[in-house]
Amino acid sequence: MTAEARFVLDANVFIQAHRAYYAFDVCPGYWKALLAHHHGARLCSVDRIRGELLAGKDALADWVAGSVPVTLFADTDDPVITGLFGQMMAWVQSRPQFSAAAKADFASKADGWLVAYARALGCTVVTLEIANPNVQRKVPIPNVCDAFGVEYTNTFDMLRALATQFEWQGE
Repeated sequence: MTAEARFVLDANVFIQAHRAYYAFDVCPGYWKALLAHHHGARLCSVDRIRGELLAGKDALADWVAGSVPVTLFADTDDPVITGLFGQMMAWVQSRPQFSAAAKADFASKADGWLVAYARALGCTVVTLEIANPNVQRKVPIPNVCDAFGVEYTNTFDMLRALATQFEWQGE
């Protein structure tokens, strides 16, 4: 990962942070940092992830709807991205290890679009998923990244690469 890597965020980077370790009331700096790094052209997500987040009907959905510029969620309606998504779908469908339900789930979610966008624009995918060559019940994003030469990382390594720190402001 280069010092100037651009990152594209999976839904779980938002959802798990909101539900657990970077809750809005515990670590507002995380959410401010995401916006600041977006404005600095260092990170984004994709339109289909935005849809998944808004469907949550919770504080995270409210934040996305009310505080996040729509530009944080890049448009995936591009022939290059669509073509790459098609290639990824063909790859997933050709893998006998994945169950029919896993293949259908992958086709209906934003994961493939996220990886296609990252591949098209040379971004690093940020996800909490872990590569698993033997999994059958799910198509992990890192498996698809590995198959298509897309870099991926987790939230914490992204924050380190972006030199992001959260400091306590108390006494």
